[in-house]
Parts: sequence; C-alpha cells; structure tokens
Amino acid sequence: MAPELFSEEIRQHQSRSVPARTIFPFRRQIPNPAKEVFEKLSGRLKERDLPGVEYAEKYLFHLYSRNRRPNTLDLNYRSIGFFLEFLKQNGFSHIEAVSRKDIEAFIEHEQERGLKPVSVHGRLGSVKAFLRHLIEEGVIRHEVLSKKISVKVPDALPRAISPEDVRQLLCVIDNPRNKALVLMLLRTGMRIGELLALRVEDINLTEQKVFIHEARKTGVGRVVYFSSDAKDALVAWLEQKDPRESVLAYGKKYESITYAAARLMFVKYLKKAGLDHKGYTLHCLRHTFASELLNAGMRLECVQPLLGHTSIEVTRRYARLTDKTREEEYFRAMALIEKGEIHGNYRFDHRL
Repeated sequence: MAPELFSEEIRQHQSRSVPARTIFPFRRQIPNPAKEVFEKLSGRLKERDLPGVEYAEKYLFHLYSRNRRPNTLDLNYRSIGFFLEFLKQNGFSHIEAVSRKDIEAFIEHEQERGLKPVSVHGRLGSVKAFLRHLIEEGVIRHEVLSKKISVKVPDALPRAISPEDVRQLLCVIDNPRNKALVLMLLRTGMRIGELLALRVEDINLTEQKVFIHEARKTGVGRVVYFSSDAKDALVAWLEQKDPRESVLAYGKKYESITYAAARLMFVKYLKKAGLDHKGYTLHCLRHTFASELLNAGMRLECVQPLLGHTSIEVTRRYARLTDKTREEEYFRAMALIEKGEIHGNYRFDHRL
C-alpha cells in the first residue's frame, strides 16, 4: 500500500472515534512484574533509615536491569535489609566501614535467631553478592571478601513418598481437579508454581507433553511429559472445567490457586489417607518423580532436563537415594559372606 493511502486509512479510522489501541493492539500496555516489584521495593528502601540504603537501591536496580526475576529481587531486598538493619543496631552510620568481622558477626546473629543453616546460607549469599558489587564500585575495600566466608549446609537426601503411600494417597482423592493436579506433579516433576501457572494451551494431550515456557525458579523453558494415568485425570478434569478459563486450574470464584491453598488441599488428603504423620509435602511429589525414574533405569542425564536442573550435581542427589544397582550388589555380596562362600586371608596392618 502506498504511504499516502495508508495515512488516509488511518485518518478514516480516527474520524470514527475508534480508540488507538483498537487499530494498533500492539500498543496495549503489557504488565511487567519485575518492574512493579522493583518500584515497590525501591519505595520501601527510601523509607528506611539504614546505613548504605542508597547503595542497596542502586544494587536492586542493577539486578532489575539485568532481567532478574521478581522473586530474586524480593529475596535480595529482604536479605540485604536484614544485614543493613544489623549494621545499624551495631552503631554503623556508613556501610563503607564494614569489615569481614561484621559479616561473621551477622552470620552468628542469624544463627542465634534460630534460622536453619540453609536459610543463613542463602541470606549470606545475597549479602556477599551485594558487597562484591560495592567492591567493584569502589565503595568498600576488597579485603572484606578476600577470604572465603561460608556456612556449612547439611547435604540432606531428598524425601520421596514410598510406592505404597502413593497408591494410598491417590485412592482418597475424589475431586477431578485435585486428582489432575496431584498426578501432574507426580508424573511430570513440575514445581508447584509451574503447575499453578500452567495454561491449557501449553498441554498437548495427544503427545502427552507439557511446554513450560519459563521455569519459575531458573527462568529456563523446558518440555516435560506425563503418563497415561495423568492423562486420564486431565481429561476427566477438562470435561468439567469452564472452557472459558485459560489456566488449567482455578479456585472458587475463578481465582488463581495459591501455593498455600494447594498445600492445604494436599494436607487434607494426607490426613484422609492416614499419612499426615509422615511429614510429606507437596515438593515430595517432585522428589518421588525423580526417584521412581531412576529406579526404573532412566539415566541421570535424561532426568536432569525433565526436572529443569541447571547442574547435574543437583540431580545426582537422587541417585544417592535410589541406586538400586548398589543396593542389589550389596545384598548379593552379603549373601555370599553370610554363607561363608568367600575365600582368601586377611592381613592385619597395625598401622591402620
């Protein structure tokens, strides 16, 4: 179309008093959750009388400008806020004077408050990243972090639900929506936040796969698959749900389901199945998914992308929990030992 004809077409639309966004829908404002969170946190920082608060605000903008997720912004705001509050309570008026001893004292303070090691470790990580940024900006001396400062975190095994308990749990879930949610968590390994944000258009029933466009934790997209029993539960729920709702699951009055609501639902079924004393959580369904795949012989390298782990070392924790080969080898060897069918002499070395 010639430019003059295109301009005339626009004038004709304008003469009909049609809103601009009707002609150009791409001009519609698109929500930016990270921007909203940054502006809210920045406003809160301005209201706090803390040493180095202006640097904290600049650091949050640094994270926001590098496309960090809203949860990351909020986590850093909280951790750095606790650190600056601690400095203020200890007589600091300027963050430039902070030293290594002050960081160590902050760790002890958080531990004395009763925080778990993993929580202290995460909080320390945010504070160290903030201080490294200040070192690069020339605000504090590099000696502050010249030596390693860390918190020992217990390397606990993931907690999976036993096969008998899984069967017992599934038997008591009579609500089609809830059964679909639990089975999708159990058969896909999705995080609860990923499932609650899932839209119907992201599910391919024919090929039994789900497209997660952006993982809630890592921001990396992936494809996961679901089993036949999960498909049956999905079909049963889709036949009942309102087709006008784009999300897979919703609560009363068509509101989004929160994590707290999903957790209460899960606890209700645990009690109904007589499993509430075993300490299972919603996240245990993800652990169970990984454990069962490894027990069935799937290679670690295949399980990793299904879980959305950026490091295979994280996935390797499940191998320590579910190595059936090692278990079978142990009992095979122990059977020979108990029967006295091993041969050879032992040489004792008193230096050991």
